[in-house]
Amino acid sequence: MNIERNTALEAWMTEHGHSSNSLAEAVNAAQERLTGRPGGLDGSSVRAWKAGRVRWPKSGARRALEEVTGLSATALGFVPRGRKSSAPVPSQEDLEMNRRALVGGIAAAAVAAAAPGTVAPRRIGMSDVERLQGRFTEIVASDHRHGGQLGIEQRAAALADEALNLQNAGSAAQRVRSNIYAAAAAFRSSAMWAAIDGRRYEVALKHMREAQSLAEMSGDQAIKFRIWSHAGTMYRHMGRPADALAANDVARSLHITRRDPMFASLGLARQAAIAGTAQDRTATRRALEQAQEAMIRADSADFRPVWMLAFYDQAELDSLSLSAYLSLGDYPTAEFHAHRCLVALRPHMVRSRAITTTRLAHAQLAQGDADASLATAMEVQTDAATQHARVSRMLQEFGAALRAKAPGSPLVQDWNEHVAAWRTTV
Repeated sequence: MNIERNTALEAWMTEHGHSSNSLAEAVNAAQERLTGRPGGLDGSSVRAWKAGRVRWPKSGARRALEEVTGLSATALGFVPRGRKSSAPVPSQEDLEMNRRALVGGIAAAAVAAAAPGTVAPRRIGMSDVERLQGRFTEIVASDHRHGGQLGIEQRAAALADEALNLQNAGSAAQRVRSNIYAAAAAFRSSAMWAAIDGRRYEVALKHMREAQSLAEMSGDQAIKFRIWSHAGTMYRHMGRPADALAANDVARSLHITRRDPMFASLGLARQAAIAGTAQDRTATRRALEQAQEAMIRADSADFRPVWMLAFYDQAELDSLSLSAYLSLGDYPTAEFHAHRCLVALRPHMVRSRAITTTRLAHAQLAQGDADASLATAMEVQTDAATQHARVSRMLQEFGAALRAKAPGSPLVQDWNEHVAAWRTTV
């Protein structure tokens, strides 16, 4: 029996700088994330894959390898049991061609499908979509833990490109293609949100335009809502309430808001935050009342997209109410919503807790309670205080306001020492 080397796997490893040992470690870690138990591979296991001695890895290792590489096992040169490989032994020139082809990530599957000896192009299916959706869930979770980080933005943008490469990797039904475009739009909208949260607005605008185009090709109402709603928030943070309201109105005009009261509620809550920035008290209160009414009407349903299920609830409605009333200068009402939000926030909403705590400190200080506000501000976790652009800026503004309220007081000294301690831990 002739044993053929797995040149596709070798080419991928070369392109991505992996040794046999480092790939084994990455696959073991991925298997632990997927199953809760670490994998048992070592460098010799990967060398057996490359040499062709193992033509079809065990299911756990195979799934983890697909997670690490973003490619199917067959695209990586493995052959399912019972199937014979019809490909001839490649020449050195063929190896170089394969190596170049794999640069495109998932798009390498298209090259493999078109190579001599392949019976038919690869068929892209819902399993590919589900894999992308699983990685999107990871992006959403990272955002709620850390928020605004450049690494999250870059990873989400890369995954959007990966999803688009998949479109060229083979044939697919229209429903599958629409779902892939929706996944690409979702990744790009997460890159957009990370840039907004990190106050990188020019970059966020570029992500927004790309996300909008992808969403149109997908026809997915939920992702269109997310993108336009994010745009409204972006313009609000940029101090452009008219543009913010216009963008949010596009989100609220989508028929998904008529079909699902939860989307209607989120659109109204963000409209209230924009109205607060514009100093429109009547519009703020009316929008918040309507947002609350819509949330009460909404069913508790698992059919909503993961990004909606992960963050929008009563706590987020109170968070947007806090933002709106803080902008209006109604500090007692803002404080009320801050406390309600903090009680109801789910544990994974780390970034939101830091933002709400900082806003609460501002509301307390504005009411003259400097001692309570200082204690509240000191509760913000070090990571958020030093690494999250929005939180860092709000805390700087808090420090300036505290110095203006109580110049030369021991409270100011305590705050300065606390900030210095934060900086030494970075």
